[in-house]
Amino acid sequence: MQQARGRFAPSPSGRMHLGNIFSALLAWLSVRAQGGVMVLRIEDLDRTRCRPAYGKACLDDLRWLGLDWDEGPYEQSQRTGWYDRCFERLEELGLVYPCYCTRAERLAASAPHREDGGVLYDGRCRAFTPEERLRQERAGRSPAWRIHVPDETISFRDRHLGAYREHLASDCGDFLIRRSDGGYAYQLAAAADDGEMGMTEVVRGADLLGSTARQIWLIRLLGFAAPSYAHVPLLLAPDGRRLSKRDRDLDMAALRRSYTPERIIGELAHLAGLLEYPEPAAPAELVSLFSWEKIGMGDIAVHPEKW
Repeated sequence: MQQARGRFAPSPSGRMHLGNIFSALLAWLSVRAQGGVMVLRIEDLDRTRCRPAYGKACLDDLRWLGLDWDEGPYEQSQRTGWYDRCFERLEELGLVYPCYCTRAERLAASAPHREDGGVLYDGRCRAFTPEERLRQERAGRSPAWRIHVPDETISFRDRHLGAYREHLASDCGDFLIRRSDGGYAYQLAAAADDGEMGMTEVVRGADLLGSTARQIWLIRLLGFAAPSYAHVPLLLAPDGRRLSKRDRDLDMAALRRSYTPERIIGELAHLAGLLEYPEPAAPAELVSLFSWEKIGMGDIAVHPEKW
């Protein structure tokens, strides 16, 4: 049997918060329970928000909590050559086209997205002739790049949430794989890395469930086997918001000033359903207790005043 390979892939756009650590802990426990390999990947493609200092703090926080890794950290900002080759492969398949739309034009030309209330791109730039594309470029518009999705349904069984399916054309639509500034978009980079790094499982927050079908499709196009996926509950603020780095909700800087790593891990294990009571624990002590059947299905409200 193939050895299990999992990953934690934080974005250094701020200090990690309790929700990030919750996902990291479950990803770590899933891999360790199988005697597998844990990979750390830093998803620092967003040049406007990601900072090296946050990346260093992430590594330090994970070590402090006892969430170690066997490979990495790999930094996406250093893997542009790999993404270039993947982009060229998709171009060779005739699936990539330039999109000259402004954000306002994209919104005006979109239809409702079934799953999250967002929008679907209508593919208007896909039909441009070479002359029309030249006219756009002469007008000073730098294109982003989209991939033309097929009339195909991607089905998979999430290890935590169960059966899920998405029709690419009607639920997803042609999506961006490269920005107008030349940087690669999350969907392509994540799929390319999960394929090339041989991930057998991806454990992450339920907010990324909607990205999974298109990433499975991309991974297969690039010639790799898709991993299994497990999307875990989100931690919510008392008002129902997802915890966020921007709002500094229960971030690690504040938590480390007040609590031991064992206290944090024990509280999270209790929230996950692995411990009956929130007693201090090291990650290694939880490996034998881990089971997907114990993890609750719904998102979890966290009250800062109880910490």
